[in-house]
Amino acid sequence: MFTKKKNERTLKNSSLENSFELNFNKSSIIPNNQTSQKRTSSINSQSRIFEDEDDTSVHRIIYINDCIKNQQAKFLHNSITTAKYNFFTFLPKFLIDQFSKYANLFFLFTACIQQIPEVSPTNRFGTVVPLSMVLLASAVKELIEDAKRHTQDKTINQKKVKALAGNGGFVSKLWKDVVVGDIVRIENGEFFPADLILLSSSEPEALCYIETSNLDGETNLKIRQGLPETMHILTPEEAVNFEGIIKSELPNNSLYTYEGTLRYNHKELALDPISLLLRGAVLRNTRWVYGVVVFTGHETKLMKNATKTPIKRTKVENVVNTQIIFLFCILLSMALCCALVTLVRSSQTGNFEEIILKQSGSLVALEAFPLIVTMEFVKFFLGTMINSDLDMYYEESDTPATARTSSLVEELGQVDYIFSDKTGTLTCNIMDYRMCCVAGSGFAQVVPDDKKIRVDESGKEIGYHDFEAMKRALKDSKSVLGDNLREFYTLLAVCHTVIPETNESGDITYQASSPDEAALVKGAVSAGYIFTTRKPKSVTIHINGIEEEFEILNICEFNSTRKRMSAVVRLPDGTIKLYIKGADTVILERLSQNNPYVDSTCVYLEEYATEGLRTLCLAVRTISEEEYSKWSVIYEKAATTINNRGDALDAAAELIEKDLMLLGATAIEDKLQDGVPETIATLALAGIKIWVLTGDRQETAINIGFSCKLITEEMSMIVCNETTHHETKKFLMDKLELVKYGTTNLDSIPDTKINYNDSIDEEYDERSPTFFQKLKGKLFKKKKKLFNKDIAVDNEPLALIIDGKSLSYALEPDVALIFLELATHCKAVICCRVSPLQKALVVKLVKKNVEESVTLAIGDGANDVSMIQAAHVGVGISGQEGLQAARSADFAIAQFRFLKKLLLVHGNWAYSRLSKLILYSFYKNITLYLIQMWFALDNGFSGQVMITQTLILTLFETWTVSAYNIAFAVFQPVAIGLFDTYVSARMLDRYPQLYRQGQKSLFYNNKVFWYWLFNCFFHSMILYQLMKFAYGEGTILADGRLADNWLMGETVYTMVLITITWKAAIVVDVFVKFTYVAIFGSIALWFVLFPIYATVAPMRNYRPHSYHIIQEIQKFNIPDYRPRMEWFRKAVHKVRQIQRLKRNRGFAFSQNESGQAELIRVYDTTKRKPTG
Repeated sequence: MFTKKKNERTLKNSSLENSFELNFNKSSIIPNNQTSQKRTSSINSQSRIFEDEDDTSVHRIIYINDCIKNQQAKFLHNSITTAKYNFFTFLPKFLIDQFSKYANLFFLFTACIQQIPEVSPTNRFGTVVPLSMVLLASAVKELIEDAKRHTQDKTINQKKVKALAGNGGFVSKLWKDVVVGDIVRIENGEFFPADLILLSSSEPEALCYIETSNLDGETNLKIRQGLPETMHILTPEEAVNFEGIIKSELPNNSLYTYEGTLRYNHKELALDPISLLLRGAVLRNTRWVYGVVVFTGHETKLMKNATKTPIKRTKVENVVNTQIIFLFCILLSMALCCALVTLVRSSQTGNFEEIILKQSGSLVALEAFPLIVTMEFVKFFLGTMINSDLDMYYEESDTPATARTSSLVEELGQVDYIFSDKTGTLTCNIMDYRMCCVAGSGFAQVVPDDKKIRVDESGKEIGYHDFEAMKRALKDSKSVLGDNLREFYTLLAVCHTVIPETNESGDITYQASSPDEAALVKGAVSAGYIFTTRKPKSVTIHINGIEEEFEILNICEFNSTRKRMSAVVRLPDGTIKLYIKGADTVILERLSQNNPYVDSTCVYLEEYATEGLRTLCLAVRTISEEEYSKWSVIYEKAATTINNRGDALDAAAELIEKDLMLLGATAIEDKLQDGVPETIATLALAGIKIWVLTGDRQETAINIGFSCKLITEEMSMIVCNETTHHETKKFLMDKLELVKYGTTNLDSIPDTKINYNDSIDEEYDERSPTFFQKLKGKLFKKKKKLFNKDIAVDNEPLALIIDGKSLSYALEPDVALIFLELATHCKAVICCRVSPLQKALVVKLVKKNVEESVTLAIGDGANDVSMIQAAHVGVGISGQEGLQAARSADFAIAQFRFLKKLLLVHGNWAYSRLSKLILYSFYKNITLYLIQMWFALDNGFSGQVMITQTLILTLFETWTVSAYNIAFAVFQPVAIGLFDTYVSARMLDRYPQLYRQGQKSLFYNNKVFWYWLFNCFFHSMILYQLMKFAYGEGTILADGRLADNWLMGETVYTMVLITITWKAAIVVDVFVKFTYVAIFGSIALWFVLFPIYATVAPMRNYRPHSYHIIQEIQKFNIPDYRPRMEWFRKAVHKVRQIQRLKRNRGFAFSQNESGQAELIRVYDTTKRKPTG
């Protein structure tokens, strides 16, 4: 009987989390007697938290199958919630959120002034009612969006799982009702409802396979194993009689560690991460498992890694907040001036406080109080337009795009950085055996017309045969090619760590820890070499209907240093051969002198690499009995070495992995999602920088970078694989100085470079400022940013690749800004083997230290949630890794390619529309109410309101004035915000460079705001002075009455309405039916169908912008001749590819670095499995 070796029990730091593999561990299977000793003795080395059983502050005690004792511990329930609000917290959270907006805070201040009797010249409800409408509309919107989260939480909580009942059977139980101590049965394909300790399974030795894509982003299968003492629990009757006590660590967020013990049969057995089944993982290729619940609900490790839904503010909203402060200061200045003049002109000493409040009350409408509610209304409908866009609907999974947080729609139009996951986001994580070359001949699954086999000028065959031709050659027993092909596919079918599973219908499913391995075995199956059975010491293959058994003598495992895997095999005829596969760089240097196929194979390898395929070289060597006998002694001695066993095994493998004969090479395609290369290329043209943050291996990530065109042949790669803090810092500094100054000689570098240590103290080390420091920073001091997002890169394009361990050092305070500055000089950045926490830290580093940058994070797994929530905008993909990312994101799409339209079209439109809406809303309100200031010059600064009959507004006239933002001036900004289109979707897709308008905030910034504000002052003054001049000292009406100031006020009101409507007609770029109704219908409401012009052509500014040119092109449909520029690039494409490959020859092989030799020894697929 065999079981696994106990892992270390110490809590690891983040760098170890990246390198720790919850997979087939290097010595995962050892004899049972050794295991029992190790598990028992390991208690002494465990943390002291287990010494005092009664001290529940450092551990929890769980009684298996004893719910009464567990209830006394009051463990947390298994119900989860990801919503922002509940019944009790909605009102306080909502009000705090709303009044963090300066506009609402100012309206509240204004409403308070208006409630003071005989001070405010305006109606006391003039601001309270609009503010209430704003809050009500925002509350409804928040409730609708949060209701969706509650619905999704309810769906999860009401899933069912089989839990053990007291009568000895399993009954269905809702997830939310699962409690700590329950024994549950999970079947193949089901999610784990809580964190479980594995007791037994349908597989031998209590093994099971899980997929942890929701946890770490990897869809390859990982192995878990229960204790040998519990593996006998195979029936409900045995499970109900099982009694034991688990002493577990307290809930924490470490996905890669676990400490605990199981007291059973008077023994204390150690529990480690290899026995832990985490919530969010899925059981794969295992019929069933029994597990006992240790953590539930928000105490599970998955939920401990989740963060609360953050409150996000867009870049536009922050600018609006700042400008509202400016307007508030202007209002106070105007009120102060009017109050001072009133005090001077008044004969009474006067109450200055009452006078200034009175003057402030007469000018309160200077703020655009309907702006917020109009913005929220428009954003909500822009979000529904995203939801209903058929171009972003994925028919295969029936998944539309979803705007889960519509308040961020305009932020989609200003994105500078995209942080993307790889697996499931850029790729489908589906490996396909595409090509191979054997004995100098190339074969392909699909052969394009330009690559079909032909004879060149020298008489040699070049090109590819199809797989059908390969199958015919396999049957040719007389040709050299046939012999090599048979050896080639025998190697693929034998040299691996795949386990076959045969279902009831006879179909074989291959369980593999690496998708590459499964693809190679399936490739052998397609050639007629079917791997059917694995036994402890052999594998069985069906070759053209004939069953052959190969004895596995030894396995030399893969690791990142060796970059290869080999198996010593005894063939059915008794011959001993070494089969080996690995990277071309390590295989080619171990070949014998007489290898006729090296040059031709290298040519094919270059072609595979240029197409972004994952390559492996295959070789073989025949070993004599005498040589094997001598080597096996060395190998066994290395395998039993206590210290540095891995190094000893590698050294032993080196002795036999030599004088190889090259058979050929394979090419596997890691399928990208449809349209990924085109989308990345288009987003790059739009000025968006894309960083890939992946948990995958470096070689794989680089390979995918080339496949998706993130890395191009023109780029030089900077690869950081340092192992210490000092080495990482020195490497990054040297590369940075080389990039910036072309030298690493510090004496020749200018003194103007950044002092990183000082910068870290100010920026990266976020110390808590006082309230007054915050207020001062917001009002008078703009936060200093270290790096410009539009930094010019004059040197050759660069790509930075850094692994997880180096990244952990690069994110430390004294290195972080060095890493960031180097990264900002690169066109592509790929971070490999990163943890979820590191993803979030990278996003925050850019977010906080790159000036005015807007970040977007996109992913599809639960491991991407922290990154998605850390970014300004989070986009989740509803993919194969579940819906956790989509549920936590602000926007959800089904495919990465939909991101192009989401940003370039919907984002661009939303930003331009809301920019006009904000500016126009400010304009229409300030223009109307500034007239009161001009009127103050004629009413002796008394505070009297012009558009009323008396000092205090009557009810009727108050609502007439209020109707300005309810009926007469409300539809114009709504029409602009919903339907105005400055450039069509087709042209935005055709000219992605237009997206830079939003990145540079050209439509809405302080300069544009002050221009519109000046326009308000100018228009209001002209309107008032013209009407004042027309009226003179007084105008006599037709019935002999004298026109008073109220009639003059209504006339000015009419002129203002005409002016702002005309302004709307001028700024609108595209008229639709609603635009006509909104603009001209507003005048009709006031004039009662007063005749006006039917169409007003949009007017150009004096200084044309680039999009004006595109608008003219759009009118005449002028063709685009830019694709001709690509022909020159294609002409030098091949040359650069070859140069790059010669410089950086490598491979992409995702074989896991974990010991599997012992697993192969123990697994027997011929044994009958228990039904449970």
